[in-house]
Amino acid sequence: MCSHQTPAHDSGAPHIVAARPEQGWSLLCDGGIVFDDTGELHADGSVVPPHRAPAGRLTVAAA
Repeated sequence: MCSHQTPAHDSGAPHIVAARPEQGWSLLCDGGIVFDDTGELHADGSVVPPHRAPAGRLTVAAA
């Protein structure tokens, strides 16, 4: 787990220690994993499901 000292300008949020963009995830210093689809898996086993924008609010490129 992370034992870094939080800088004054930092919000105290964990920082990325390993990133695997080709697989869609990043490992945080506190042991959590953040997924590109906005889901999270915390070190204590708790899960934050993906929170996606409703389809009506997505922008569609003109063809």
